[in-house]
Amino acid sequence: GALDLTPTRKGMVREALKKGIALEASVGTNPLKYGIIGSTDTHLGTPGLAAEDDSKGHGGAGIRAGVGNVLPDNIEFNPGGLAVLWAEENTRDALFAAMQRREAYGTSGTRPTLRFFGGWDYPDAMCEDEAFAEKGYAGGVPMGGDLPAASAEADAPRLAVWALQDPGTDDAPGTPLQRIQIVKGWVEEGATREKVFDVAGGDNGASVDPATCERAGEGASQLCAVWSDPEFDADDHAFYYARVLENPTCRWSQQLCVAAQVDCSDLRSVPDGFRPCCAEDHVRTIQERAWSSPIWYAP
Repeated sequence: GALDLTPTRKGMVREALKKGIALEASVGTNPLKYGIIGSTDTHLGTPGLAAEDDSKGHGGAGIRAGVGNVLPDNIEFNPGGLAVLWAEENTRDALFAAMQRREAYGTSGTRPTLRFFGGWDYPDAMCEDEAFAEKGYAGGVPMGGDLPAASAEADAPRLAVWALQDPGTDDAPGTPLQRIQIVKGWVEEGATREKVFDVAGGDNGASVDPATCERAGEGASQLCAVWSDPEFDADDHAFYYARVLENPTCRWSQQLCVAAQVDCSDLRSVPDGFRPCCAEDHVRTIQERAWSSPIWYAP
């Protein structure tokens, strides 16, 4: 039968993160203290082949090479994501150490740069400081870490986040950024809660025309914020992670539908291999994104 790919809350990583801090609050340890990465899962043996404008399909799960006039994969599948590690050098030991300390982030397939630090005393002017990362390490912990004990004068965590858009290539320029958000999960009176805060950028009116895949509107080449949790309660276990959203673009499937000049107003003209382009549940656009590993707070 057909796969049921309807998203559910049980499939969201934040549900596991919330369950982890609830367990920590009750039993004293968090068994679900995950870092976040993104990756491909194909049968092609091509790690990192995640570009929406060059989708090859999933090999064994999709259409065999050499068969033309057809979409290369199930319309609901995606090319995959990418895993990013902040390591001192490109060696096995350094990369493994970065994974152990969860200094990692995932993307939906594009290549934005993301920094995320948590502390108690970061200055507002940190975003203008060329030593942003150095100040981040010196004054707190990077993504994947535990907030240190609060300083005497601090009343809420200070989270410093900076993102740079994927520059892309001459043939396929990267997409400007729309916003940075902080996703917070916490335990309050035994119940898990969550909230998403916009901390940089916002609704910029950017759009994409699914009929042509032409983009419209402005975006940011980089975004930065030093944010203090306005609803912080020192008695509540919590986590925070950063989410970076790019402006809307066409999904891989719609790019191929447009290139094939599919006309859904005349289904008789649509080759059988492109009929999924006209399905009611075909999601034609996407906002590529990145997710940092969380930073945790425990009373």
